[in-house]
Amino acid sequence: MISFEVETLKSPLPLNSKEVADEELVSAAQCGDSQAFHELSKRHSRRILFKAYRITQNWHDAEDVVQDSFMKAFTHLHTFESRAMFSTWLTRIAINSALMLLRKKRKSRTVEIDGSIVEEGQSLASELRDHRDNPEQCYERRQTEERLKVAIQRMRPKHREVFELRHAGDLSLNQIAESLSISEPAVKSRLLRARMDLRRHMQ
Repeated sequence: MISFEVETLKSPLPLNSKEVADEELVSAAQCGDSQAFHELSKRHSRRILFKAYRITQNWHDAEDVVQDSFMKAFTHLHTFESRAMFSTWLTRIAINSALMLLRKKRKSRTVEIDGSIVEEGQSLASELRDHRDNPEQCYERRQTEERLKVAIQRMRPKHREVFELRHAGDLSLNQIAESLSISEPAVKSRLLRARMDLRRHMQ
């Protein structure tokens, strides 16, 4: 397994790496040159770290995202097509990894119940009502969730990206603009189009 270290990763390439374009390094890495990929990770780790931090708002989580992103990029490098920029492809992987991390953290949250509020002689169970949905409601909710997933996947990539950062990542318009290196008005425009697409697909 290859370990990717944030910022401090050392590259054993016996050449002036600054003179080598990303495209050449990617081509070499796709041919099995692990040194070339080490140089790519060294070159882009700082930028990806700050992208991840803007989404997670936590440096430890951001470092985990960097590790996960480079591992995924290394594993799926054979699928990368030179028509796109490597930095754009890597950023997309990092954003997805950051969003996945946020989703996992949200699912793991639990509600704590303070037993001290229960008066003497009362049963805690009697104080809590069963708020679970009945089978019909569960079925309807699952159907809606499936339709929503399909509708989101049908969005244009740049619209889906902004929509996910806003709603799944819970980022402000300014944070999204910084993460994607676009203007805030552009974020608003893409978000509006994403919501219009969502309504149309859901109908």
